[in-house]
Amino acid sequence: MFCFQCEQTAGGTACTKVGVCGKDEDIQSLQDILMFGLKGIAAYAYHARELGHKDEQVDAFMHEAMFATLTNVDFDLNRHLELVLKAGEMNLRVMEMLDKAHTSTFGNPTPATVPSGTRAGPGIVVTGHDLLDLQELLKQTEGKGINVYTHGEMLPAHGYPELRKFKHLVGNYGTAWQNQKREFDEFSGAILVTTNCVMIPKDSYKDRLFTCGIAGVSGAKHIQNRDFSDVIEKALSQPPLPENPQGTLSTGFHYSAVLGLADKVIEAVKAGKIRHFFFIGGCDGAKPGRNYFTELAEKVPEDCVILTAACGKYRLNARDYGAIDGIPRLIDMGQCNDCYSAIKIATALAEAFNCGVNDLPLSLAVSWYEQKAVAILLTLLHLGIKNIKLGPSLPAFVSPNVLNVLVDKYNIKPIGNVDEDLAEMLK
Repeated sequence: MFCFQCEQTAGGTACTKVGVCGKDEDIQSLQDILMFGLKGIAAYAYHARELGHKDEQVDAFMHEAMFATLTNVDFDLNRHLELVLKAGEMNLRVMEMLDKAHTSTFGNPTPATVPSGTRAGPGIVVTGHDLLDLQELLKQTEGKGINVYTHGEMLPAHGYPELRKFKHLVGNYGTAWQNQKREFDEFSGAILVTTNCVMIPKDSYKDRLFTCGIAGVSGAKHIQNRDFSDVIEKALSQPPLPENPQGTLSTGFHYSAVLGLADKVIEAVKAGKIRHFFFIGGCDGAKPGRNYFTELAEKVPEDCVILTAACGKYRLNARDYGAIDGIPRLIDMGQCNDCYSAIKIATALAEAFNCGVNDLPLSLAVSWYEQKAVAILLTLLHLGIKNIKLGPSLPAFVSPNVLNVLVDKYNIKPIGNVDEDLAEMLK
């Protein structure tokens, strides 16, 4: 990294600082956190803007926050901490905006049981996050004999009525983004990547992989203006997929659907039938240790309900968890931005029981990987949520002093032993 004050390479003989002379590691840490958070906010704002929604307050904050990271602007630790927490506030606003953009365009999601695997015939699998891309593809493939499948963070599309009405949206193929190389290699049809979370493709399927919007891969065809004719042509030219059912998955538990069960949930809690709620989810990855989230979900007692969202859901959603008095024990609220639904549900429960969210029988085990996960974590901190278990490891860009602040104020802890963590949460 170049140091703009002494015009030397940071860490060299003339400069022992990281980044800028006079900027200590705690300022650098908070600026790194802020920048990662801004990238997550930008992702959600981009999707909302594509659907015609924007927020001047969010845009103004992004200008302010970016300006605050410039050389020689502000080395005040407390002001940087305030900016980081304000990023959490702005991410809450942008998640709410994206939720409104999605529901006003595609309808309020309702619970859906989604077939997994493939059907016989030509196919296109769609991965990423952009629901508008999927809708346009569904329109253009209608009547062409092509089956369309969701992958990864596109699974929640099946909950939206305006997308579900397309009968050739037949199911979900595969799991989370980090398994693309194996799963796409085994998929003989065309592949459409709509946003980030794309693995560099193997040569064996690169000619079948297309990108659009913000996504791009060297050597793959990039689609302009949502004209998917090349994707359609490729799908029709490939060997048909086999009939290979792989069970079912559930999704579509938007807060509007879950709050419709609020009376039943409250009654079950008061009757002692629901003892505890767990949020187990977040951004997934390939790093060892992420099996913690699978094991935790499997060991959660049967009188408890599990909320999940984002691609971390694939660590636990292949199992049937059953129900409690008609209330599903596994509630998949959707994409990472749909953590907004978890916030709405937690807030509604706190109001119903006349307590704070931190007083609810609710525990959070959050997996983090990239920038949107950082933005969501900042939102939870902005809301004052405490006792979050974070994993598979704590972010390397959090300095020891900044970590101490987070531990002291919010009691953030790294995930540990599943049995010990579970016992602590159930207290």
